[in-house]
Amino acid sequence: MTAIPSPGPGGADAVTLENCDREPIHIPGAIQPHGALLAFDGEGILTHRSENAAELLGDALPVLGERLSPAHFGGHARIHAALADGLALAGQGGGEAVPLVSEVHHQGRTLELIVHTHAGAVIAEFETWPEGADDLAAFAFKAHRGMDRLRRLRTVDALLAAAVEEVRQLTGFDRVMAYRFRHGDSGDVVAESRIDALEPFLNRRYPASDIPAQARRLYIANTLRLIGDVEAVPVAVLAAPDRAAPLDMSYSVLRSVSPVHIEYLTNMGVGASMSVSIVVNGRLWGMLACHHMTPRRVHYSVRMACDVLAQFLAANIRAVTDRERARRLDEAAALRSRLVGRVLHADDVLGAMSAAAQEIQDLFQAHALLLSDDGRQAVHGPVDATVARSLLQWLNREVAPTQDRLIQAHTLDLLPPALRSQLGSWCGLMALRFDQAGESWMVLLRREQIETIQWGGRPEKVYVSGPRGPRLTPRGSFDAWKETVRDAAVPWSETEVEIAHRFLDELLRATAARTAEIARARSHLFAILSQNLSDPLQSLAQAASVLDDGGSVGDAAISERIQASSSRMQRLVAQVLDISRLQNGGGLALQPREADWSAVVNDVVKEAQAAFPGTRFIREIPREFGAVVDVDRIRQVVSSLVQNAGRHGAADEPVLVQLYERDGHAVLDVSNVGEPIAAELEPLLFDPVRRQSVLSNQRGMGLGLYIAHAVVEGHGGSLQYNYAEPYIVFSVSLPRGDRAPVDVSGRPAEVG
Repeated sequence: MTAIPSPGPGGADAVTLENCDREPIHIPGAIQPHGALLAFDGEGILTHRSENAAELLGDALPVLGERLSPAHFGGHARIHAALADGLALAGQGGGEAVPLVSEVHHQGRTLELIVHTHAGAVIAEFETWPEGADDLAAFAFKAHRGMDRLRRLRTVDALLAAAVEEVRQLTGFDRVMAYRFRHGDSGDVVAESRIDALEPFLNRRYPASDIPAQARRLYIANTLRLIGDVEAVPVAVLAAPDRAAPLDMSYSVLRSVSPVHIEYLTNMGVGASMSVSIVVNGRLWGMLACHHMTPRRVHYSVRMACDVLAQFLAANIRAVTDRERARRLDEAAALRSRLVGRVLHADDVLGAMSAAAQEIQDLFQAHALLLSDDGRQAVHGPVDATVARSLLQWLNREVAPTQDRLIQAHTLDLLPPALRSQLGSWCGLMALRFDQAGESWMVLLRREQIETIQWGGRPEKVYVSGPRGPRLTPRGSFDAWKETVRDAAVPWSETEVEIAHRFLDELLRATAARTAEIARARSHLFAILSQNLSDPLQSLAQAASVLDDGGSVGDAAISERIQASSSRMQRLVAQVLDISRLQNGGGLALQPREADWSAVVNDVVKEAQAAFPGTRFIREIPREFGAVVDVDRIRQVVSSLVQNAGRHGAADEPVLVQLYERDGHAVLDVSNVGEPIAAELEPLLFDPVRRQSVLSNQRGMGLGLYIAHAVVEGHGGSLQYNYAEPYIVFSVSLPRGDRAPVDVSGRPAEVG
């Protein structure tokens, strides 16, 4: 027979920190000494047994290579029945089965017999009865109480906090922690129950390397693991001479422990440990980790109760996380709908999106947001403007419009070295190109992960390190985690990426629709411009023709015609230039000063009276009315409103112009009798690009209202339309205080 010992610390096969991720921990060739192991093949032939089997179970055992017979185990009926059931299960397919558990009394001992099948083998483990195991009467009640408590909780944090308390009550361990895995398989302690003498481990984070990949696989396959005595000497498993392959002990309850893990527990002063896996959707979501400062064994039935509680916990965690995901998707849909609506109807896409900047950051849990559209950029968050500009330039230069419109990264490796040095701690980005071919981006940024983790108190305790160094201590483990996450941010979750794709699809459709609509409206605008310029140009041509003929009669009339046509063309060109400035973010720079608004209104009404001699204008204006305004721009506003009223008012009906104070505001009402504007056109009234000649203006371009609206907003006021039968009323309201007007661009803070 052949012994398969666990690799020693100094031999050629020694386990080190460099190779522990490749350690074959499922075939250790040894078990923990508080039990014995026997393994049979499908024919009932004993293939493996632990070296202590005869000492624990007596001499009436099959020898290695011998077939099981009724005389073995002294003919113990319950043992033979359990083994027969195991052999029957193995014969049905050789897959893994739920363990068969029996309590047996043999050789003067009370033993727990656990039989399971794996890879065609039947493995029987005889676990000795732990001290205090007779106090089991109350544990079923405790387990039921624990699950009932979990059933009532509705958050992950509350579930985990309750779970550690309940497991500690069931098992009596000195410390029980809920360990939750994060991105990249790192994890942290998110809940803890402990005796007062122990230092807290709550909120400490550890690297993925603390639990190597092969250990994670075992934690999923075999969800409960007990190490009863950290200092116990493993017992070798012997194999029959014809069995060269080591015994796979993935599902064994007695499987011995990796020397690296033993050293870790020893460095922490732990005498015994138990871990219970929390598996959600087939993934190792977290663990309940138990520590005791002295050796401690927990009865198998209690361990199974903890395992069931962990499964119940996992089901509740899944329900909570599913609800949270649904909530985030609903929240994202609502914000997406609002944002798309703003983009569709806004004159300024950048301003519309900036208005929702904080909501976007909160939704994606981003620390900053960059927006770019039509050559302009807006920064929201503590990002340097130069850095933001460099990042956007890189995106425009290096990412072709035909590439994936959504780019995500949580490390700086994606970016060129020069840009990496500029970004500094901004390590995570998700960039959405939301137009068809231009330079329009929504870029979400996250800081380096180290800056976003709240360290739960640096431990003052000095841990004794073993031969593998300080890495195998809580403090050293955390330092190792910090080294692995340099220049890396918290990755974007699957839900966040899904939300981003939906945002991108909707924004692409919205910007495409908006671009098409604006193109149509601009064509219409140019047609109106052409039509409105044709009349003054024709008048100028006729006047020029008369002058060419050398006629002197009517020279004054010709001069007047030339002057009127030229003025009209100047007004049209000025309006188009104003709109161009507003549309392109240039703004209408205001120059406020103290002025008499009454005088401005009187002058404008006199001019209108001359232009519309058949219309009566009624003024209700104070003798003097001081205000801090840009006089020329306010004159433009008043003129636009009065001219509109005179042009579109009903024949033989007066135009009413009223100036007064209300609630600290200067209010100008211009009213004329007429039919109300159609309800579906009201939202477009101040939008010259989209409306189709709302006021049926046959002589002007209908741009005055848009410019007037921008000027009034620049003064911190409002311009509104309402219908008070039979009057169409346009009202200007401006604050009369010392507030100086602002640039009329209406743009957010911009880069460059």
